[in-house]
Amino acid sequence: MSDTPPPTPPVPPVPPPAPDAVVPPQPNPYAQPAVQPNPYAQPNPNPYAQPVPYGAAGYAYAPRTNTLAIVGFVLSFVVSLAGIICSHIALSQIKRTGEGGHGLALAGVIIGYVLTGFWVLYIVFIIIVVLYSSSQGYSNYSG
Repeated sequence: MSDTPPPTPPVPPVPPPAPDAVVPPQPNPYAQPAVQPNPYAQPNPNPYAQPVPYGAAGYAYAPRTNTLAIVGFVLSFVVSLAGIICSHIALSQIKRTGEGGHGLALAGVIIGYVLTGFWVLYIVFIIIVVLYSSSQGYSNYSG
């Protein structure tokens, strides 16, 4: 027995790929998907501005509150008739200009009408009491 190893079979050579066969590269399964541009997006007017991150909301300012709506709301507690007038004017201005304060003007109208109704009922009650007491006549209660 001899100490020589058995002969190994020869390795066949690998044939080179055909010159016309192009193998496309395989995509990386761990890479992030490519972001498609939004066809409905507005063009960027300032190309040097920082882009807004996806999902970040911009700051939207509330519309300016109509001053007459505030005045009408306050006046509806003090002088209800003036509050009604100012609030109605404010409602028409808000409808025309799109300003804020519709709720204030509407509250001014409602509170003004309710308080005016209470004042009218109070005055009618006082008149009824005065007429009733004057129709009773004067009595000299001496006993």
